[in-house]
Amino acid sequence: MTIFFHELKRGRAAFAIWTGVIAFMVIICMALYPEMKEQMAGVNALFANMGSFTAAFGMDKVSFGEVMGFYAVECGNILGLGGAFYAALLGIGALSKEEHEHTAEYLLTHPVTRLSVTGQKFAAVSAQLVMMNILVTVVSVLSFRVIQETVQTKEFVLLHLAFLVMQLEIAGICFGISAFLKSSGLGIGLGLATVMYFLNIIANISDKAEVLRYITPFSYAEASDIVADCSIDGKMMAVGVVCGVIFLVIGTLYYRKKDIAV
Repeated sequence: MTIFFHELKRGRAAFAIWTGVIAFMVIICMALYPEMKEQMAGVNALFANMGSFTAAFGMDKVSFGEVMGFYAVECGNILGLGGAFYAALLGIGALSKEEHEHTAEYLLTHPVTRLSVTGQKFAAVSAQLVMMNILVTVVSVLSFRVIQETVQTKEFVLLHLAFLVMQLEIAGICFGISAFLKSSGLGIGLGLATVMYFLNIIANISDKAEVLRYITPFSYAEASDIVADCSIDGKMMAVGVVCGVIFLVIGTLYYRKKDIAV
């Protein structure tokens, strides 16, 4: 487990920054809710007449006047996009950084198999995502209490579960891609997460683009859908999990036989 703990130590600064920023943004959003609550009736009416823009962000499915509706749209975008970016950065750099930073020779001379290396590295990626989600979830619950609003437990738990699975899927895809890279892939990771986000927006706008929902993990982590329906689309989530596992397995198998540049 040496590599696992080394990866956690190596990524502690980024973990603290990403977790702190996401949690801080959630706190700011929730702190604004009491002041905006009285104005939400007018806001709902305004968004209801904005056509495709309303559908793109799911604002036609929840009420801004209710705290969970507000949390789903405002905080949901922060948690979804911020978490996806962090997951992509963790995954895309997990293997490629060893060649990019010329540390592969030191790593691979140790008495560990490459399968163990990839397993421990992805375990570290997953652990960081789980810890980040736990801390942000705790901050979110506390923010509800500070503004004296009640958390709808089932919707809240499903929402954060969907975000965690989405992040693990993106991390798995980027981890698999990382095995094929010899240099930093930060642009690839961030670009992939951004494309997935906008594919979901396109799918929300047009019924003709419904097939895109099977490509992007943001489809089953759509906060407004989860809060409105009080459920997660199990079929979409299953497709996403399978995609993440496939990329992870392909990357691991390739890395086992890869000619590593040192």
